[in-house]
Amino acid sequence: MGGNDGYDHGEIERRWQREWDDADVFRVPDDADDPEYVLAMFPYTSGQLHMGHVRNYAITDALARYRRMDGDEVLHPMGWDSFGLPAENAAEERDTNPREWTERCIEQMRDQFEALGFGYDWEREVTTCDPDYYRWNQWLFNEFRDAGLVEQQTAAVNWCPSCETVLADEQVEGEEELCWRCDTPVTERDLDQWFFETTAYADELLDSIDDLDGWPTNVRDMQRNWIGRTDGAEVPFTLHAPDGDEDVVAFTTRLDTIHGATFFALAPDHPLAEAAAERDDDVAHFVEHVADPDGDEPQGVETDITATNPATGEEIPVFVADFVLSDVGTGALMAVPGHDERDHAFAQSHDLPIEQVVAPEGDDEVDVQEEPYTEDGVLVNSGDYDGLTSEEGRERLTEDIDGAESAVQYQLRDWGISRQRYWGTPIPVVHCEDCGPVSVPDEDLPVELPEFVHTTGNPLDAAEEWKHTECPECGGPAVRETDTMDTFVDSSWYFLRFTSPDLDDAPFDVERANDWMPVDEYVGGVEHAVMHLLYSRFFTKVLADLDLLDHREPFESLTTQGMVLGEDGTKMSKSKGNGVSPERIVEEYGADTARLFVLRAARPDKDFPWSQEGVRSSNAFLERLLRLARGVDPDAAVDDADPAAEYVAREVAATVDAATEHYEAMEFNRAVQAVDEMVSLLVRYRGREDADPGVVARGVEVAVKLLAPIAPHACEESWAALDGDGFVTEAEWPTPDRDVSDHDRTSRLVERTREDVRDIVDTAGIEEPTGVDVVTAPEWMYDALEIARDADGDVVGTVMGDEDLRQRGEDAADYAKDLAAQAPALPDALPPERERATLERAAWLVESEFDAPVRVLAADEADDDLASKAEPGRPAIHVHEG
Repeated sequence: MGGNDGYDHGEIERRWQREWDDADVFRVPDDADDPEYVLAMFPYTSGQLHMGHVRNYAITDALARYRRMDGDEVLHPMGWDSFGLPAENAAEERDTNPREWTERCIEQMRDQFEALGFGYDWEREVTTCDPDYYRWNQWLFNEFRDAGLVEQQTAAVNWCPSCETVLADEQVEGEEELCWRCDTPVTERDLDQWFFETTAYADELLDSIDDLDGWPTNVRDMQRNWIGRTDGAEVPFTLHAPDGDEDVVAFTTRLDTIHGATFFALAPDHPLAEAAAERDDDVAHFVEHVADPDGDEPQGVETDITATNPATGEEIPVFVADFVLSDVGTGALMAVPGHDERDHAFAQSHDLPIEQVVAPEGDDEVDVQEEPYTEDGVLVNSGDYDGLTSEEGRERLTEDIDGAESAVQYQLRDWGISRQRYWGTPIPVVHCEDCGPVSVPDEDLPVELPEFVHTTGNPLDAAEEWKHTECPECGGPAVRETDTMDTFVDSSWYFLRFTSPDLDDAPFDVERANDWMPVDEYVGGVEHAVMHLLYSRFFTKVLADLDLLDHREPFESLTTQGMVLGEDGTKMSKSKGNGVSPERIVEEYGADTARLFVLRAARPDKDFPWSQEGVRSSNAFLERLLRLARGVDPDAAVDDADPAAEYVAREVAATVDAATEHYEAMEFNRAVQAVDEMVSLLVRYRGREDADPGVVARGVEVAVKLLAPIAPHACEESWAALDGDGFVTEAEWPTPDRDVSDHDRTSRLVERTREDVRDIVDTAGIEEPTGVDVVTAPEWMYDALEIARDADGDVVGTVMGDEDLRQRGEDAADYAKDLAAQAPALPDALPPERERATLERAAWLVESEFDAPVRVLAADEADDDLASKAEPGRPAIHVHEG
């Protein structure tokens, strides 16, 4: 904002931030009577905010400020997701250590947050790389392990050779299977890993999604798909190999098709497949060089193994096939080419039998040699089971086949939390040759990180002095676990630590957490739908089962904010050169301009492109509001007896009603639009010679309060100009001072009437109107309209059945026919006296637009020809000329 308008945004914003801080405006007591928990996903400590951050945190700040003004005690904290490989890499590049780098980043980001005026309770700040925090990661690990929810096992893990660390399945992206951090192709490696048994909660995690009414549908669907429950059956096939027979269980959702299983398939890393590879060079070549699970076509190689179909007793060939995955189902499957598209394609390419065992119900015929029939139907060629429906067949076969049983499979896997890197929470385990892996006792926590060592691979493995220790159980020599925890552990419970951040004998105060939880509104990116959000739900359920929490879900309502795009409509990024620096915008236009622009541009969940014009427009809006506040008499008494004053007062009350509704729905863009329109009206009304200064002052006061959650600095300055008590940040949220329940109808009437006047002026080419007559319909027409509304089909008969209307003769009959033609979409008109009063209050708008006097007349006060053109909700209009 320029200097000529008297608003030095830099000085004013810094001053109000100091005053808020000195007054502890955003401090929330621990024993809040009416707690409201508003939270944005805390940021990774990159050191630099981008416009996406500004939008995310502006959303929760606006909501928290609104809730606070509306009387709630609001917990709105901030912290730092400060562990992770990027800090380790940055430290390597800059020849420093991750802690120093992270602390510098936090200091820089905190300064940026404060410059934007976000209202956080900084007394509750948490930092996940602080030993006082990660001590409780370790304590929770021990609790989970004692509860049987932690295990160590050798597993094939996703390995990023660039990051030199293990990745969770969720961190491997796309068909090309790239690292989510650095886009390096991910490989597999066998390592001893620590796992949280998320699968123990698979059913509850899935079933309780239905109760997350406040979550976006797409996020709930993403979690359902990730958990991936499939109901079916497990059935044993006896496999005959040169070195002996072995029963192998296959999982299938279509046991009704088992009579059509013409081959059996094993995953390339199945133990029997590996044994076959040792005996057969062709199998070995396929496993090592050909198998491609992501290929377009299913591939495989026949082995020297056969399998007995337990339903038919027939022996069928066994293949090693790349479409069978060891971590899906059992790593083995029965293949039914007649009723599965993939099996059909494989059978055709390997000249294997294709048999039909399910037919469509009715007379329809299918040729499974051409294409598989994959729907349910009626069993055929299935012996004693012929004629059963598919569902009946599945039930009977599960009962009849020896060893078969109903089963459920999940796509969800246990959460591998081991990471081969330094900058994370040390896993609190020591390895003893005699005792095995032993948990570090609670009294010895935290296990703190040693000094950083510049090395490739796992830096903790190179920290010899730190690594060698004593076994807590036997006192003998032992070696510390050198893996650190996945940083998603840090963020899976941080929202609980905010309720009691200084507690030193537990991760959080249980009673206080129960009072504040679940988080009422949580805001963050949709990219966390199946990582952070799923893990947080898992943690919360486990904590509830450990009697550490009464709640089983962490977040009541979730908003996933859209992206701020470049002006070219693509995602902002440094590489594209379309990013916008928040610091530059704050310096040039002020924090409030940045906040206002990102919140008025679109709903929180929608993407929108950055617009320099939008920034300038937001800046101009704030300038206009401040000028208006500085130019009114805050002590003026309200006298809204004049129709124009009453109109403005009603519009102010209606804006309060609408903006409050929009804030409740987090539709900040619509709230700003409502305030903008009201401010424009106030500016226009204030220009009248007979404007009521009290009505203007009341309107400006309301506008300042309604905009305060979004543009708090400018509104504090405006509030001071209005001689408001205390901070507007702590002022009481306004309420309508009169009934505005019919505002939608009155607004439509006014706007329609103004548009009709414009149409007449334009069509008739009237350059200088000298007057405008607005004539309402005769009262009998309103009666007829009400009767027509209650008519049951026969509108004309019902209307003309009224004796008073019958006496109106042809006029009433013609109007009744018009109403019948419109039914059931009859006009939504106000009663006659309210219609006239509404038009009288709004007459000044037409007068100011056309610089001509306006008369609002009843039908009996106007010329008969003009009055005859009026209908309820559509007054007749005559524009005088010359």
